[in-house]
Amino acid sequence: VQLVESGGGLVQAGGSLRLSCAASGRTFIGYGMGWFRQAPGKEREFVAAISWSGAGTYYADSVKGRFTISRDDAKNLVILQMNSLKPEDTAVYYCAARVASGSYYSLQSYDYWGQGTQVTVSS
Repeated sequence: VQLVESGGGLVQAGGSLRLSCAASGRTFIGYGMGWFRQAPGKEREFVAAISWSGAGTYYADSVKGRFTISRDDAKNLVILQMNSLKPEDTAVYYCAARVASGSYYSLQSYDYWGQGTQVTVSS
């Protein structure tokens, strides 16, 4: 499955952005989906994930209460709504899909990755 992220950009602190992840090649029904981010000079880190059914959602402590992940399987979309953005949220954001089991928080649990979209939050 191929994943394409969109919706990144430049926003002031306190603002909002809505990232989308679209799948092509096949539906991602049955896949768990996640968002990760990587800031310059730092390792890629977990942001949020949603189970294949949508019943389970998972968030990094740093974004809990500010970010919301959702999925629309009919449209083959995964959305990351980001509110109350902070300069420390600046990073390239990646969408990922997983088939197998394992921790939603771990990069190694994901089988497919998008190319990423840049999010820059100015102070």
